[in-house]
Amino acid sequence: MPRRDRELDRYTREGALLFGGVLAILLQLGDPVVARGVAAHSSFATDPLGRLRRTLEYVYAIRLGRDEHERLARQHVNRAHAGVPGAREAAHQLWVAATLYAIGVETHERLVGGIGDATRDEIYAASARLGTALQLPEDAWPATRDAFEEYWVERVAGLEFTPEALIVAEQLMHPSGPWWLRRAMPFVVEVTAALAPAAVRAPLGLTEDPARHARALRRARTLVRVTPGPLRRLPSRLLLRGLVAGRPHSARMP
Repeated sequence: MPRRDRELDRYTREGALLFGGVLAILLQLGDPVVARGVAAHSSFATDPLGRLRRTLEYVYAIRLGRDEHERLARQHVNRAHAGVPGAREAAHQLWVAATLYAIGVETHERLVGGIGDATRDEIYAASARLGTALQLPEDAWPATRDAFEEYWVERVAGLEFTPEALIVAEQLMHPSGPWWLRRAMPFVVEVTAALAPAAVRAPLGLTEDPARHARALRRARTLVRVTPGPLRRLPSRLLLRGLVAGRPHSARMP
């Protein structure tokens, strides 16, 4: 495997990126069509991390999996999108894929370390596949990273968090799940606030305290450093294995 392919593989398997998962979903909710679909067809109240798990399965399948993984992942997503208004429209699929790329890179740089230009190009090209493996036309993904940055800034500035989006966001950030999830989520939310674009903090009720953000990021970086690499890469292995093993999937949006 060429060096940059190995770097892409290492990046994708990096468990520290999970710290950005909540933020990616929150930003996706800023698209009213996505928020409407999630509110109507997802079960955040009973399974707050379900969408994150299904999204990770899809990302790992497209970037790391074999043909069988990709086929199964696409089937699950297309089945989940069936009957959801707007779920297959390019603008909304582009936004979901864009959040996964932008927040993944931001999280890696803030918690793990910088990414070289060559590897970033590989990540950017691979991220297009998250949309084009479904119904996103290839030419819908911005042609260059500079073009993406323009798209990203404009899109973030225009996000609209509807009442139903805020209900789902509340369920995600303050889950009623098992004790360990309720215990961990306040810290995850602090890290989420530190990583979030400034424009979305107030609408989502996230803190705007730079000192708290710095403390949260320091704690997260320490946790990443002391966690052995094999353990950080474990989620990708388990989710890909579960995908092929046929773990039951609910018909929800990924």
